Amino acid sequence: MNQSQTPLFRRDFTLVVIGQIISLFGNAVVRFVLPLYLLRQTGSPALFGAVGAAAFIPAVLCSPVGGVVADRVNKRNIMVALDFSTACLILAFALLLDRAPLVPLLVVCLMLLYGIAGAYQPSVQASIPLLVGAEQLTSGNAVINMVNTLSGLLGPMIGGVLFGSFGIQPILWMSIGCFFLSAVMELFIHIPHQPQQAPGGVLATVRQDLGDGWRFIRREKPVFLSVMLVLALFNLVLSAALIVGIPVAVVQVLGLSDFHLGVTEAAMGLGGLAGGILAACFGPRLRLRRGNLLLLAAALTVAGMAAALLPGTAPAAGYWVVTAMSFAIMILSTMLMVQLSAAAQGQTPANLLGKVMAFIMAVSNCASPLGQAVYGVLFEKCPSWTVLLGAACAAAVTAVYSRTVFRALDPSPSRQ
Repeated sequence: MNQSQTPLFRRDFTLVVIGQIISLFGNAVVRFVLPLYLLRQTGSPALFGAVGAAAFIPAVLCSPVGGVVADRVNKRNIMVALDFSTACLILAFALLLDRAPLVPLLVVCLMLLYGIAGAYQPSVQASIPLLVGAEQLTSGNAVINMVNTLSGLLGPMIGGVLFGSFGIQPILWMSIGCFFLSAVMELFIHIPHQPQQAPGGVLATVRQDLGDGWRFIRREKPVFLSVMLVLALFNLVLSAALIVGIPVAVVQVLGLSDFHLGVTEAAMGLGGLAGGILAACFGPRLRLRRGNLLLLAAALTVAGMAAALLPGTAPAAGYWVVTAMSFAIMILSTMLMVQLSAAAQGQTPANLLGKVMAFIMAVSNCASPLGQAVYGVLFEKCPSWTVLLGAACAAAVTAVYSRTVFRALDPSPSRQ
């Protein structure tokens, strides 16, 4: 069969996309509302940042293990099991809310949610090359990213409206339904799976598989190490600042409502959707070797966000600038991540895909918990505009450093 004639949206890939839409929508709603609920109840940015940092740690730790499992277990079964587990977790949280201390309950629930997400995503990433043709990797990754960002668009907007109008309980029950429905739909997906012989017990298998993935990166693709370092630095200095800073800016600095925050978060989702559409449309014409320009542009948008929070700025004007910059930064970051994912998948053997993608995600995200904890304190102690301006400057330095890294990952000359 001529792969160039193979349609992208075949049955199994379409089912994966639909399942992701439902699952990620539920995830986006609950992960938007739970930290906001904490911030509203306590009024502490430092606690908000610390809880977010603690919740992120399991995602980093579980991602490599999820990569090992993704290469050895049927990826469909992993998705089904984890979606059912998430539905049960949120059900337990809903039943315990108002019956257990809020902060420990939220920390445990968010840590488990992020841990499950960290184990889940390697299966999705590793399934893409098995369901689409080699020439469609960029488009396939763009579609999955668009699904993620579409959920991020609708989730916070609907979550903000529901939370402001009815409180947290309806949101929890809606999320339970989303995860359950997604798990049922995923039962009908067929993803090609080649069983691999385990070298021994569970721990021995995990140790050997992680070692195989790490040796491939270190010996065959050392440029992946540099890419992971760039992404980790960017997550440390910029992504963490936005995760903590946008809710603080909208709710506390500008004094606006949960609905306004939901609209800003939805604008970020819309920006990610636009970035995914652009990546899918331009596909192979995008040149990863110019990825540093996307990072530099992202740093400039955060500087614009800082300017919108200067003393004396009207709250309405500041809000719309923050929202517009949030939209822009998601376009830029999504286009970059689509290209990076496609490049890594295209340069990795099929039997190592899950492990290598998990390593890249884990190392790239490992700095985010530290960044969120630090920024939580900074936003509580310092004016928000100074914190965001400092983050933008640090991100710009990282973008300049990344120029040689992206050229090494994509050595082909740019098309004229």
